[in-house]
Amino acid sequence: MKKRIFLLPVVVLGTIFYSLSTFSQQPTVKRLTLQDVIELAKEQSPQAIQAKHRFRASYWQYRTFKAEYLPSLTLEGTFPNYNRVYEKEFDSNTGRDIYVEKNTNNSTLELSLSQNIGLTGGSIFMNTDITRLDIFGPDGSAEYVTTPISIGYRQPISGFNSLKWQKIISPMEYEEAKKTYLSQLENVASRAADLFFDLALAEQNMGIAQINYENSDTLFRIAQGRYNIGTIAENELLQMELSFLNAGTRLNQAGIDLQLAEFQLRSFLGFNENVRIELILPNSVPALEVDVDQAIALARENNPELISLERQLREAERDVAQARAQKGFNADLFATFGLTQRADDLPGAYTDPSQQQRVQIGFSVPIMDWGLGRGRYKMAQSSQELVRTTVQQSFNDFEQNIFLNVMNFNLQDDQVQIAAKADTIAQKRYDVSKQRYLIGKIDVLDMNVAMEEKDVAKRGYISALRNFWDSFFAIRRLCLYDFIEDQPLQADFEALVE
Repeated sequence: MKKRIFLLPVVVLGTIFYSLSTFSQQPTVKRLTLQDVIELAKEQSPQAIQAKHRFRASYWQYRTFKAEYLPSLTLEGTFPNYNRVYEKEFDSNTGRDIYVEKNTNNSTLELSLSQNIGLTGGSIFMNTDITRLDIFGPDGSAEYVTTPISIGYRQPISGFNSLKWQKIISPMEYEEAKKTYLSQLENVASRAADLFFDLALAEQNMGIAQINYENSDTLFRIAQGRYNIGTIAENELLQMELSFLNAGTRLNQAGIDLQLAEFQLRSFLGFNENVRIELILPNSVPALEVDVDQAIALARENNPELISLERQLREAERDVAQARAQKGFNADLFATFGLTQRADDLPGAYTDPSQQQRVQIGFSVPIMDWGLGRGRYKMAQSSQELVRTTVQQSFNDFEQNIFLNVMNFNLQDDQVQIAAKADTIAQKRYDVSKQRYLIGKIDVLDMNVAMEEKDVAKRGYISALRNFWDSFFAIRRLCLYDFIEDQPLQADFEALVE
């Protein structure tokens, strides 16, 4: 008995430490279901917040693209632009250069309106401006130069329309960003479910360890009594003592594992150390059968990876078109028509303006580039073929992955039912074995086997629940579809950017 008295403080030290550390600060207890944990994770976990800000960046990138197709109104001005310098001039009276002081101020104001044209890749613009030149000094003067209106057009004639391709690709990028955000939320849900079942398993292990420790204590005392009266051998007594010591070790380890699992879930949900989490395990799983063809069709429509593959194909087509356009004749057309006038006073600068026109065509033709343009074009074509092959293989692999995930998921509800039944049977067998050991019908080895099978079955039930929900969230993430509610996954994207 002295040996047993010495061992007790050792084996319960972990439990006492856990209890003191947990309740010393009167923590707030939150009893959470699996759905509660998932909703909290989607609202306040660091991963969910990161996903939100990634989507915001994509949203503003898309807004920038949309703005390029809207009229742009710009006001520019310079006031003052004062200069006092000495400049060299030729003096016809002396026949030599002299330096003359120039004291001037040049102020300008311009209002311009422009609009990109996606169909042609060009842009049309209209502006009006006014300039005032002040010359200071004894013969000072002021002069106004105005352009009441000027209309112009810029047009690349190279055959590559960047605006057209941007109009094709940018909406795909934005749609990909929306689906990626939903997919990342499903990753958050999956991670939350993993941490939920980590803590559930730790709580289960703690309960098992506590019960086993108490049972081992009872059985060890009974074994001591039997040994003292000579009904069991010393070997069986030592076996019970070893079981008692191992139970104490497992109890200590279970207490540490429980603290760690609770800390990880608490941290993931953004709670501080004054919050204690108690879990409410789901007592059933939905009876759900997912159709493979439906899952593949939904994934093709919703999965961001497939949208990304489609975008890569379009980007490869764009690169080929650009390389084709750049390997030959390139030209840009610039033309303007407007009115202009100059006068010493402001009203006169707007009276009877004269016409002004400007037409400019700039071009470049490679005469000798040593096959550089052709090489770039061929490289773009090769890259396009590589992308096509990679995308096709990725499509095939993706569909195969969908098929395997659906097949795996459709087995999980049966696995949960089997695990629940196994847990019930193993517990009943252990209870029967314990009673039979107490009356001396079985030996300690049979008793230990029953106890081990009981513990494995209890853990197996938690693992079966974890596997079901892991598989469920994997299918949801691939298809972005809630098969329980029979509706697509959605989010209020407008609220995300407010």
